[in-house]
Amino acid sequence: MQLVVISGKGGTGKTTITSSFAYLSDSDLIKVDCDVDASNLHLMFGGKDVERSDFYGAKVAAILEEKCKNCRKCIDICRFGAIEIINEKTVIKPMKCEGCGACLIMCEANAISLDQELTGLTVLTESLRGMISRAEMIPGAESSGKLVTKVRKKADEIGVLKQSDRIIDGSPGVGCSVMASVVGCDYAVIVTEPTQSGFEDFKRIYDLIKHFGIKGYVIINKYDINESISSEIEGFCLKIKLSVIGKIPFDHLVNESINEGLPIVIYEESTAGKAIIESWNKLEKRIGVN
Repeated sequence: MQLVVISGKGGTGKTTITSSFAYLSDSDLIKVDCDVDASNLHLMFGGKDVERSDFYGAKVAAILEEKCKNCRKCIDICRFGAIEIINEKTVIKPMKCEGCGACLIMCEANAISLDQELTGLTVLTESLRGMISRAEMIPGAESSGKLVTKVRKKADEIGVLKQSDRIIDGSPGVGCSVMASVVGCDYAVIVTEPTQSGFEDFKRIYDLIKHFGIKGYVIINKYDINESISSEIEGFCLKIKLSVIGKIPFDHLVNESINEGLPIVIYEESTAGKAIIESWNKLEKRIGVN
């Protein structure tokens, strides 16, 4: 069983809820952090990294100076303006190169190579609450969707050995990294917030899980900052037969828990923590997560 927690935008409290669910679950549940641009799920559980592997997710062109004739054909074919002549030498600017290979095909002198580019690391962390598969993406690098897929494959390798379910902290938004986060999952928990933009982004992410045929549930975080829009979201969910399993109140202790690197459900006096526990209990009864 694979459960993904997603949101149509960043900042809705997705990781706060994922870390709480991961804490409340069996420690054998494999935790997967697919927010590869800003991986932080592991910060809530401590532990140590047991594996770090280079990830090459893109290609970049390079000039072989000894063969280059400065014929300019590669400059003419490049749509991205990544190639130019500097000091009478043809030069490729790596930050502009998209690795499409058009210059490689055009070059009659075979003076261009297309090399793999390091775009990040995949990391396995052995935490106090079980294994976490995550990534560290190089800032500005491409192929986040491919890196998410690799992170999930790493988790699958562990899961097969241990016969464990997976809980996934999905990427925010609705882009390719989000699609890589949700494809193949059995269930999705959509975390939304009661703002107009949050509502619209929620509708988009719902369309995405519907497209992939994933059973969805909804949590409205900080519902009491705008109860009018919260009611609109609930009405929409009722109309499309999507279960709202939780309404989390605003709670200043959430910021404290993040600063201390602890799941909010540890704080017995936290109203948000109590509401998340109730949401988890409802979800556990419906999907039988371990």
